[in-house]
Amino acid sequence: MKPQSDSYVKLAMRNMVAKGTTSLKHFFLTTIGLVAVLLGLAILFH
Repeated sequence: MKPQSDSYVKLAMRNMVAKGTTSLKHFFLTTIGLVAVLLGLAILFH
């Protein structure tokens, strides 16, 4: 179980390095979107 997850993480990191700024941009967009949804729900159901 452990070696498989390790190789997956290594693959993901290698992919991230290869993609460069686009993956970082997508990561930040996803994070901002998730935070916005959570804040919207918090305000809506307050």
